[in-house]
Amino acid sequence: MVPNPILWRFLHWLGGLASASFYVPYRKITGWSWETYWLAGGVVSWIVAPWVMAALFSRDLLTVLHQAPVSCALVVLLFGLLWGFGGLTFGLTMRYLGLSLGMAVALGYTAVFGTVMPPIFRGQFGDLLSHHSGQVILFGSVCLRAGDCLRWIGRRIEG
Repeated sequence: MVPNPILWRFLHWLGGLASASFYVPYRKITGWSWETYWLAGGVVSWIVAPWVMAALFSRDLLTVLHQAPVSCALVVLLFGLLWGFGGLTFGLTMRYLGLSLGMAVALGYTAVFGTVMPPIFRGQFGDLLSHHSGQVILFGSVCLRAGDCLRWIGRRIEG
């Protein structure tokens, strides 16, 4: 595959735009509790949209799902439950820490877990520790978490 920097910059921009505009619809429903609008958004984004997109982009969705191995379906279910728990805790993070600190903390944890979990699942965490590049990555992850902790402490002292 030939690298296409313009396409990747566009996709990066599009992802940033989608991430930045995520909360825009929620500004209109200020009378609702966060649980209500989080659930309404969740039903659309976690249930309706995946089924619609899967039906649009597969030839026979139910056959594909039926042919999937049970072990694969259980792993998908497990990670779906974990993702839902993460979405719930992300909502609580926004509520109790605010948008700027909450996003820093949530994205910090995402970066750390996204860095550390794949080598753990592949049984290659020792390789990460034994190479200089892996040590630098882990050191950066620790610094990231430390920065978030310091921001949290600073907010507690201020307020």
